[in-house]
Amino acid sequence: MTAIAGNPTVALLIRLWRDPAAWITTVDVFAILIALSLPFSTSAVSILSVALLVTMLPFLDLRAFLRSLTQPICAIPIALFALAAIGTLWSDAPWGTRLYAVGPTLKLLFLPVLFFHFARSERGIAIFVAFLASCTLLAVLSWMVMFNPHLSLKPEEVLTRGIFVKNYIDQSQEFTLCAVALAYPVITLIRAGKVRTALLLCAIGLLFVVTMAFVIVSRTALVTMPIMLAVFGLLHLSWRTTAMILAAAAVGLVVAWWVSPQLQRTVTTFTRDYQLYEEYGTSTSIGERLEYWKKSLRFFAEAPIAGHGTGSTLGLFEQAATGQPWLAAGRVINNPHNQTLNVAVQWGVIGIALLYAMWLLHLLLFRGEGLVPWIGLLVVVQNVFTSLFNSHLFDFHEGWMYVLGVGVAGGMMLRKHPDKQTLAKTGS
Repeated sequence: MTAIAGNPTVALLIRLWRDPAAWITTVDVFAILIALSLPFSTSAVSILSVALLVTMLPFLDLRAFLRSLTQPICAIPIALFALAAIGTLWSDAPWGTRLYAVGPTLKLLFLPVLFFHFARSERGIAIFVAFLASCTLLAVLSWMVMFNPHLSLKPEEVLTRGIFVKNYIDQSQEFTLCAVALAYPVITLIRAGKVRTALLLCAIGLLFVVTMAFVIVSRTALVTMPIMLAVFGLLHLSWRTTAMILAAAAVGLVVAWWVSPQLQRTVTTFTRDYQLYEEYGTSTSIGERLEYWKKSLRFFAEAPIAGHGTGSTLGLFEQAATGQPWLAAGRVINNPHNQTLNVAVQWGVIGIALLYAMWLLHLLLFRGEGLVPWIGLLVVVQNVFTSLFNSHLFDFHEGWMYVLGVGVAGGMMLRKHPDKQTLAKTGS
């Protein structure tokens, strides 16, 4: 036993085991691995998130952590999860469905954990760099799959043009976020005279934009990207510079329209899908959404205060289904493709108030100049606007983009600006 303890390697491991800084580094490594794996794997993110929690426990300052949970930026996400759990009590859905519907809110519990950790860690930027690097690799692979679909990891029967893994909606959200997020460091580097680095980041951002224009893009990304660019212009540029950039973007869009059949098909489906729904009730993407929203508003009106309970959405749509399955009115779904309506149907005004309070508090957290507040603000803005067309906070991929981005950036804001602790407690 003495010989084993005297072994230099064992002695080093014992010292590291007793060193809080080593455990903080380990948590940082798991956070980096989550960022790297998020564009590619759901199971890896789930496993790594559990590992991150486990490695925080040995030297967790429990009193300080519990105090941090009283901050509104932490308390509101916890309350939203608690509402989902309690909402199972008044739902008419089978218990398996109720418990399954609690799952999408579980990831919100990681927000307080990430706030707490990255208010103490100095490696937050590494998480964002890892995510950018992973998305850049995915963009390159997307081009490879476009020319050779058999390189995709998706099953043969569901091969999609330009999709290496997952789906075009997830991929578009990643590329949109990265492309717009790079605008701030590019402008900052140009102002500082670091043109080469700025050009490198411009090239990476252009890769994302070109991939969306010529390979594949979601219609949600087409709608939300101009909004995100407008937010950047309003916050960080003069009105003249903003106007010039918007004019250049408009010219670029026109050129991309003429030379990209893929972009033309994506845009023209807006009108086609709406006409098919209006004239024949056909089950198109836009038609289905309009049908889901109309029915969801009716469900909300039936139980406006506390909703129909967790997991009730599927049963309500089954009861309201009319016509044939190939018609929009006959479709059955457990997700109305709108975050507000998803919450409203299940938990009524109470749920809506918690959802909007969380978004607002997280927006307020990222007031100020700098790369970190810009990234955090952009993540919240993207989630708010894409949630008009999807339930992205509850979707696995987009939900984790929100949790990781807001959690890491929020923790860094609390570390860099101690006055933000007051903001976090007062929400003002």
